[in-house]
Formats: sequence, C-alpha cells, structure tokens
Amino acid sequence: MTTSVYDFVCETITGESKPLHDYQGKVLLIVNTASRCGLTPQLKGLEKLYKQYSNKGLEILGFPCNQFAKQDPGSNEQIQAFCELKYGVSFPMFAKIDVNGADTHPLFGLLKMNAPGVMGSHKIKWNFTKFLISPKGEVIKRYAPATSPKKIESDINQLLKTT
Repeated sequence: MTTSVYDFVCETITGESKPLHDYQGKVLLIVNTASRCGLTPQLKGLEKLYKQYSNKGLEILGFPCNQFAKQDPGSNEQIQAFCELKYGVSFPMFAKIDVNGADTHPLFGLLKMNAPGVMGSHKIKWNFTKFLISPKGEVIKRYAPATSPKKIESDINQLLKTT
C-alpha cells in the first residue's frame, strides 16, 4: 500500500523514471501546471522560490495537466521548451498526467486524499493547485490555484527550519 509520496516512481518530462524517494528529507511543493492558463505566470514565482530555497532543501515538482480547458495540449517536449524558454524553469518537470477521473495519477490520488480541497472535495478544481510536503513525506497543506507562490513562502520557510 502506498502511504507516502516517496513510494512513487514518476516519469520525468524527458521520459526517465524518477523515484520520488530521491527527494526524501526535502520540503516538496508539488504543482499541477499548464502552459496556456491565466495562472501560467505563476511559473515565474515558483522558479523564484526554487532558486531562493533549493540550496536549503526545497524541491518544486511540476506535473503538466491538460484536463482543465485543454490548457496544456502540447507534447512533453513542447511543454518543457515553453517552461524553460518563457519562464526559465529549472525545477524538475514531469510527464503530463491526469489529476482527476479514472486515469488520475496515483501520486495525485494520494495528495488529494490527504489534503482535501474546499468542503472536503477530493477533486482538483483547476491548474496550479499546490501541495506542500514535509521532509518526512507527509502532505502538510493544499493551496488553491490562485494562491501565489509568494504567499506559500512563509509555510515553506517554516518547514525548512524544522529540518
């Protein structure tokens, strides 16, 4: 039975298998991303957090998703190029996945179960839903799509201080 984010192996955006236990002991911010969303500029804020805190133990993991108004229709290669060229994304990006429905990626199934949304909903409502994970692999908090990366910074700082 999968009980921790560290139990998963995910496909990177370049097609390699990446065991998430490689991130054990780090604070994780896991985000479902999209390239053509009104919230896409959050990639810039996420990259800023990553640059500021990655050497202190933060990892941001981006998972593109095309389930919301088809706002990430490109291939993994196109998504990667867009994120790097337009927003300078250097944090790890993974292959496009589903976050809701019958084909929900098991990682997001675990995240949603451990951090329900508004009124206990287990669905993800939109792109850029964010999940904060402790260095022990515990799902700490879920953030709404409109919550800016800057507003998450104090929670990240708090977790980094406890490591």
